[in-house]
Amino acid sequence: MKTMALVAGAQVDTNHFIDGMRIPSDSTFQDISPIDGSVIAEVARGGRHEAYLAVTAAKAAFESWRKVSPKERAAHLHRIAELVEERVEVLAAVETADNGALLRSHRRSVMPRVAHNFRFFADYLTDSLVVDDFQTRGHRNHVSYDPAGVAVLISPWNAPLMLATWKVAPALAAGNTVVLKPSEWSPLTASLLADIAAEAGLPPGVFNVVQGYGEEAGAALVADARVRRISFTGSVPTAKSIAAACAKNLTPVSFELGGKSPFIVFDDADLELALSMAVEQYDNAGQVCLSGTRLLVQSGIWEAFMERFAEAAEALRQGDPRDDETRIGPQIHPEHLERIEGFVTRAKQAGAHVVFGGEPNRELGGLYYRPTLIVGADPHSEIAQEEVFGPVLVAFKFDGEEEAVSMANDTDFGLAAMVFTSDPERAERVSAQVVAGTVWNNCFYVRDLRAPFGGSKQSGIGREGGAWSFDFFCDLKNSVFSPQGWRG
Repeated sequence: MKTMALVAGAQVDTNHFIDGMRIPSDSTFQDISPIDGSVIAEVARGGRHEAYLAVTAAKAAFESWRKVSPKERAAHLHRIAELVEERVEVLAAVETADNGALLRSHRRSVMPRVAHNFRFFADYLTDSLVVDDFQTRGHRNHVSYDPAGVAVLISPWNAPLMLATWKVAPALAAGNTVVLKPSEWSPLTASLLADIAAEAGLPPGVFNVVQGYGEEAGAALVADARVRRISFTGSVPTAKSIAAACAKNLTPVSFELGGKSPFIVFDDADLELALSMAVEQYDNAGQVCLSGTRLLVQSGIWEAFMERFAEAAEALRQGDPRDDETRIGPQIHPEHLERIEGFVTRAKQAGAHVVFGGEPNRELGGLYYRPTLIVGADPHSEIAQEEVFGPVLVAFKFDGEEEAVSMANDTDFGLAAMVFTSDPERAERVSAQVVAGTVWNNCFYVRDLRAPFGGSKQSGIGREGGAWSFDFFCDLKNSVFSPQGWRG
């Protein structure tokens, strides 16, 4: 079967990458570009057999990789970063063809961020991951970060390579070996990363890629008792299935899941700033878990904000993501477009009002859905409570600060929140009360890998970034040494 694809001018081997070799499967699945619906690759369809081979290879490689010094592991990660930077154009073009996100964003920020992820965790390993020994009644305590073992990493489709490397980089830096299972809707850059890892000199079995469907390859990987860490970014239902499988083996998990984040605008806010940031919530065609999809606007500026927001959103150019002038590209997959349409249809049937959008872009056809704003929804309705993961925002009016906080927290999610106000004391008060893993005040998507990242409630379990990543990917050990009983 043909498993070498020419995508955006680049050759992509779509076999699995296991133990340093390309491994085929008996069957393949089609990878479809959301830009125009064309089949751009036939990808090896892994299952239980390929999952077993990958974990076996990773477990064998772990015995030697765990003994590699932090300095040498860091050198490997720095080399990977260098190779990513050399291939930014290729990686950007392939990823845009694969998942439909804006090419200019991939070039300018996303792929450079991939390289930064590797550099950051390499440097953190050697420069910051230090615990000073301490004394207890004359006994010396020594805390060490020991590699945990095989890590299965399951990445999503909305920012495939960047989000995968948030996991891959700290897992490798910690001394673990990795099996990466990318989403079947955007599998290609994971395969290119395997080529980069091999060129960077990672020993066979240290980094592996298994392609395939979640219910086949993914399910087999998370059920394997030899796996010692599982990190997953995706939906709540899938996370619950993974958690059930992990419970049988008591495998530690880290979940970064969905959101229904509040975007709170007080009447003393810088209106221009708030409006510009509100329009940014349509980024990546709304396929961003952090997006502030619930606009909570204070009554004093409600009419002015809504009018100007509608003007700005409707002016966004939608089209081919390879065009530098495009602001909104397509949805990832026909199933996902159908899901978005279902949410909006049910919201209208329940009495909500569509201010603008509310339908696919008939002029473009395919998977393009118009930026949408909904008002008049019941705060406890589906459209107000569930993650649509598309270019659909729902707006509500509030009167005072207490009501704003109550509305912000009135959801099962707690991933992020945005607060816009000119009062720094109010910003502090509201930030302290909102339940979210990240609260941005008068800004959006300011991200530092030194900070913890993750969600509360159904938005996830655990945190990524800095020491929190190493806390997860390592077995922390405390060795206690008595001053007595030594020979000599």
